[in-house]
Amino acid sequence: MTEPSANARQRLGRIVERRPFGSGQAGRTGVYVVRDVDTGDDYTFMYADIVTEGFRTIRTGERVRFIDDPDRPSEATYIIRLDLPEVEAYYR
Repeated sequence: MTEPSANARQRLGRIVERRPFGSGQAGRTGVYVVRDVDTGDDYTFMYADIVTEGFRTIRTGERVRFIDDPDRPSEATYIIRLDLPEVEAYYR
């Protein structure tokens, strides 16, 4: 059986939680949880998995597209934000 392509593993989800832990500058690093809208399964990822230009930020409630990682079943990778806010509104 062949491994599915990245396109076949693309999922849609919503960020449901951020679990902070004490690393990073001033302890601001965290693990994020994305819930698959089709299956209801939860996947975790780090900010480094967010694919974007500039700062890698994301907020609870945002819609995302991601790839589930077959080597790490409960983890997501290549997180792409779908709800990009206006820059002025985002950084108030």
